[in-house]
Amino acid sequence: MSTTTADLPLIDDRLARRNALLLAAAQAIGGAMMSITIATGGLTGFYLLGPDKSLATLPVTTMVLGTACGTVPAALLMRRLGRRGGFLTGAGIGAVGGVAACLSVLAGAFYLFALSTWVTGFAAAFVQQYRFAAADTASASFRPKAISWVLAGGVLAGVIGPQAVILTRDMFSPIQFAGAFLAQSALCLVAMAILSFVSIPKPTGQAGGSGGRSLVTILTESRIAIAVMCAVVSYALMSLVMTAAPLAMVQCGLSADDAALGIQWHVIAMFGPSFFTGTLIARYGRETITFVGLALLAATGIVALAGLTVTHFWVALILLGLGWNFGFIGATAMLTDAQRPEERARVQAANDFLVFGCVAAASFSSGKILNVAGWETVNWALFPVIALAVVALAWLVLTGRHKTA
Repeated sequence: MSTTTADLPLIDDRLARRNALLLAAAQAIGGAMMSITIATGGLTGFYLLGPDKSLATLPVTTMVLGTACGTVPAALLMRRLGRRGGFLTGAGIGAVGGVAACLSVLAGAFYLFALSTWVTGFAAAFVQQYRFAAADTASASFRPKAISWVLAGGVLAGVIGPQAVILTRDMFSPIQFAGAFLAQSALCLVAMAILSFVSIPKPTGQAGGSGGRSLVTILTESRIAIAVMCAVVSYALMSLVMTAAPLAMVQCGLSADDAALGIQWHVIAMFGPSFFTGTLIARYGRETITFVGLALLAATGIVALAGLTVTHFWVALILLGLGWNFGFIGATAMLTDAQRPEERARVQAANDFLVFGCVAAASFSSGKILNVAGWETVNWALFPVIALAVVALAWLVLTGRHKTA
């Protein structure tokens, strides 16, 4: 089945710049709901549970699972309603999840709270589509910059979320943290106001994702398969190490403040480079920057295994954030180049489902590996996985299969 000119997405870099800036702002505001849950989910679970605290971090895991579960519905809804309609719906779901979380904390209902964070994660699946939407109307040369601009909004999200927690956690004193989730709802409403100005033409015909090859055929194409593989490796390994690092630092005799500051620098390293990652991709190529990201992830393991001082932990966490940024943005740019217009919705949904499914597994297993085998084993686990991704990426480039068809 052929694709007509009318089916192709509009290419307008001026519109793409406007949308990318709006989506970056929405990422900063709406994306803060995830950092609110990451910052308080475990603490709230600890507060709500009885003597057995073993499930305290379950609300964080259910949030990640919610994101994995929301990827396909989010993409399908946007195919029907368009990007703006889908994003407004997602922000509305996030607002509902925040209210539900607030009420469940006030009621002392732990499992209802975990279900509420699942709803938050489901809403976050729509936020994950912002980076793809920014590329919809962008030319091939501007596309990496548009993606990186949106992810740069994560820098502010990493600040706005924790600050919202600090300002509102005692709103319903003596019950802690309920106010933080009400703040989440307010932030989602602000994001909705920003998203109402996004203008991305609704795809017609095949561009909406109803035509083209089967999903199995698409995902087994070498360019797409390796792009997805690199995205999965970058995100899952980051989650594996990041989740274990704070507990490992405390177990090694460092303070909770040291652990918190380490995570702060990690988040800054994750999103800070996004201001120029797109420029680097445009200059050096998608595959090159993805390779640099994988190399930085390997450097994380080397530094972490070299010592247990606060400097070793902090440097490792900074390298981990940088590696995620280059690896994940580079892989995303590879994916947007490899997909056909009529296959876009299915490819992006499948990519995010695989990414966040693996991230959930990594997050869930991280603490178990740390407790059973130790911090060193967590870091040794990086190398074989990175090696597989590097070999696959090198094969793609050396055989010339990375070039746009």
